[in-house]
Amino acid sequence: MIINSLDQLNQISLKIIKKISKEDCILLFGEIGVGKTTLTRAIINNLQFQNKQNETEVLSPTFNLVYDYKIKTLKIMHYDLYRLKTDKEVQQLGIFDQDKNSIKIIEWAEIVKKKEDDRLEIYLTYKNEENLRNIEFIGFGKWKNFNAS
Repeated sequence: MIINSLDQLNQISLKIIKKISKEDCILLFGEIGVGKTTLTRAIINNLQFQNKQNETEVLSPTFNLVYDYKIKTLKIMHYDLYRLKTDKEVQQLGIFDQDKNSIKIIEWAEIVKKKEDDRLEIYLTYKNEENLRNIEFIGFGKWKNFNAS
């Protein structure tokens, strides 16, 4: 799927939040600046809006590795693995050993070896034109037939 605007990315996030629930995992793949944090921000802010909460600033947790957001009964763990080099470092974070009642959104997921059964993998890549991105979804478990079109 080709996207060329923030509005299209926002529409995709709305389709994701219709299906998202506790214990889900969203893995984001792609180069710097391709839209991983922007998509994460749209997912979190739309969940906040849907639950009548004020939008918070959603930053990339590159230096902190993780930020968490509480939205009513949902807890979202937003990870950025950019600075990690090995799967052993990922395991030391305990991403998949922590609270099973949280949604995990993981940027720079290329390094992750152990993956959840119910997960949505999202691949973002640049197209030749300046503002165009290609976005591909591969779902597993309950996400198997996810369609953002």
